[in-house]
Amino acid sequence: MKIGFIGLGIMGSRMAANLLKGGHNLTVYNRTKSKANELLKNGAKWADNPVSLVKEVDVLITMLEKPDVVNLVALGEGGFLNAMKPNSIWIDVSTVNPSFSKKLSETATAKNVRFLDAPVSGSKVPAEKGELIFLVGGNENDLKEVQPLLDLMGSKTLHIGQHGMGSAMKIMINQMLGQAMLAFSESLSLGIAMGIDKTKAMDVLLNSAVSAPILTAFRSRIEEENYEPNFPLKHLQKDLQLFTDTAFEYQKATPLTNTAKEVYAIAKQQEMADLDFSAVFQLLNK
Repeated sequence: MKIGFIGLGIMGSRMAANLLKGGHNLTVYNRTKSKANELLKNGAKWADNPVSLVKEVDVLITMLEKPDVVNLVALGEGGFLNAMKPNSIWIDVSTVNPSFSKKLSETATAKNVRFLDAPVSGSKVPAEKGELIFLVGGNENDLKEVQPLLDLMGSKTLHIGQHGMGSAMKIMINQMLGQAMLAFSESLSLGIAMGIDKTKAMDVLLNSAVSAPILTAFRSRIEEENYEPNFPLKHLQKDLQLFTDTAFEYQKATPLTNTAKEVYAIAKQQEMADLDFSAVFQLLNK
């Protein structure tokens, strides 16, 4: 089976590396070729553009920043979808809005290409260790066919339902993640202002029944003020925007998420876009 991978950022490069470790024939493309250097050293092949890549592969995986980028690379002028082999499978693991995933599935089906939306829960370290959780929307038989590939990159696969359902679950998870970090940061900041020792405050908050367990993983970042991106803040803010856009489509009110989205937007304006999203603590602790 020949596999193609487009998008070699923080997540994609590590996911592609695990496919190589699994012994697969892998061809890669990224806008910035230097990000593929390590993969090429380890046996991956390089494609000069997405169209030349997809002509040769049975399974294509895309991990791109946002819907506009996926749309451009797949469906724009010179997009790859028209060049994919009949009956090949396209797995989009990008975080996009559900209605966009449904659009991709419909367009792919019309081109005789099978499609799965399969965004991942997890960040840089789980991607490196092959411990991601795949949230999948699409045909169950198509999923079974590519399951061995997902097993190399993740520790669990959850079939959520029809096309778009994987993307739906992903934005729900990231909405809660963004809210949890804001609530923690706001509480911790006030505690420090009131004179409570920062370490003691974190000890109590993170071990309380009301704290989201995932926050413990970000403790050292806030303690050491080291915000090297594990999950860039600009991506979290984008995901909150996808959540509110989707809520608008379904005529659902999202007052808390709209507020959270704007707090992260302010952090982006304060030059925190490329830092880890936990850097929002710095914004609130000023």
